[in-house]
Amino acid sequence: MDGEGDAPVTTQGEGLFGVTGTGDTSGMGGLVRKRPVQLDAQRPYGGEYDEVVDALEEAYPGFSDAIERVVIDRGELTLHIVPAKIAEVCQILRDDMSLRYELCSSVSGVDYIAEERRLHVVYHLTSMTYRRRLRLECAVTAADPHLPSVAMVYPTADWQERETYDMFGVIFDGHPNLTRILMPDDWDGHPQRKDYPLGGVPVEYKGAEIPPPDSRRAYR
Repeated sequence: MDGEGDAPVTTQGEGLFGVTGTGDTSGMGGLVRKRPVQLDAQRPYGGEYDEVVDALEEAYPGFSDAIERVVIDRGELTLHIVPAKIAEVCQILRDDMSLRYELCSSVSGVDYIAEERRLHVVYHLTSMTYRRRLRLECAVTAADPHLPSVAMVYPTADWQERETYDMFGVIFDGHPNLTRILMPDDWDGHPQRKDYPLGGVPVEYKGAEIPPPDSRRAYR
């Protein structure tokens, strides 16, 4: 597309769930998205982004050990946080008068199955005082999917962490009641991981038979 520079076209996002050809619209129909080569932002970030990062660095002595990288993409600031430090960072972001991110509006999971630290947890914070939004992201391995809970900092994260645990298997250490919230307590596995089997049964509709999802598309 015009105006996107020389960023290469990658195949990582082509054919969601490994779909080839047509017939399953959930496979994105061969859509290819251009991505920039490097998402690590460098100072000056511009506008309010510098103010937020500078305020956090001033308020938090462990800043350099906690921030893995800073990303600015699509007009949004994302701080990638060392997993063990996420609760500390959230505490500073909430309490420091220069930041005042009082609300955690979302905690959700993403499975980038090709990465070593494939399970990402994304936090969306809002400063109602300064009318700003901030995105935090942590990445853990499937073999050791542990993160400190932020529910004691943001009570709204309670059930959101439970959902992320239920769907992705991320364990939030220190959570007051980390149990499944959507699936039965004895359910085996975590349904939104990319390697979770789709299963299903054929469905007949107006004389046609629709095959189950696991025979229509496959995870790579």
